[in-house]
Amino acid sequence: MLGCVIHGAGELRVAELPVPEPGPGQALVAVRYGGVCGSDLHYWRHGGVGDFRLREPMVLGHEVVGTVVAYGAGATGPAPGTAVAVHPATPCGRCPECGAGRANVCRDTRYLGSAARFPHVQGGFAGQVAVPAGQLRPLPDGLALRRAALAEPLAVALHAVRRAGDVSGRHVLVTGAGPIGCLVVAAAKAAGAARVTATDLLPEALAYAAAAGADTLVRADDPDDTGWPAEADVAVEASGAAAGLDTCLRLVRRGGVVVQLGMLPPGPSPFPGNLLVSREIELRGAFRFDTEFDEALHLLAARPEFDGLISAVVPVQEAEAAFTLAADRSRSCKVLLEFGD
Repeated sequence: MLGCVIHGAGELRVAELPVPEPGPGQALVAVRYGGVCGSDLHYWRHGGVGDFRLREPMVLGHEVVGTVVAYGAGATGPAPGTAVAVHPATPCGRCPECGAGRANVCRDTRYLGSAARFPHVQGGFAGQVAVPAGQLRPLPDGLALRRAALAEPLAVALHAVRRAGDVSGRHVLVTGAGPIGCLVVAAAKAAGAARVTATDLLPEALAYAAAAGADTLVRADDPDDTGWPAEADVAVEASGAAAGLDTCLRLVRRGGVVVQLGMLPPGPSPFPGNLLVSREIELRGAFRFDTEFDEALHLLAARPEFDGLISAVVPVQEAEAAFTLAADRSRSCKVLLEFGD
């Protein structure tokens, strides 16, 4: 089978890999689609994401959907042939965070396609992948595999909005209109936000934010843009840039909430900390997700308009072209790799 293996910065290879055998408690899934995530792009461009650096070759990919092939000893789940999405996280279930119901920040988790631990956790960009059977989620009625590939990034967005608290009837500012930012727009609207303002440097990205439901679009490099809000109740920073965090802290109301979702560059990041103090702003982090994955699948089943955020489907044999396209936000939003038929 074919798989996408990253060897270092700029070294993405499509290689023949052995078909895995599902071990005890595991399921074997034939992957149909895999979404190219910003973290995949970071591994490709820089050899790491945040503080997680590549130390060995690694199969990329954690946004994967497909069909059940078989089970290993002692494993049960949806019948072979069932269309499923794969929850990419395997928390330890033993640490204080897991015990407190915060498995997304488990200190000993395994996450598909992640260099956070060594040996690395191999990812799902391959023709078939063996995963713990408990990570399979059968698709709700009416949800096709193609749209279901958005479940993982949508779960990230839903968790970020949940971290902000109750947004119903509120004005939410989202900085960064990449795939995650656009899905934050959609998640905020689904949670009852009265108004969502999205900012980005690129008009093409803002067009995708409009498709996701943004009420107001603002060019981030234009201080005279009339769409800038006087203040927002909640701000979600989804660009991963210090400038975006600065914008959020300056435009959220006194006593408001800022959620840092975008992964900032490694090392110290400057930000106007005095505003945090003088305005009693709450700054909260948002990392991955947990039960929001199931919520994302049901939301995708109910909203066919999410199809508009998938800008291209590229066969795995052309993975380098897919990554190049996904990295060019003037030409794409979410790019999917296709494995088999």
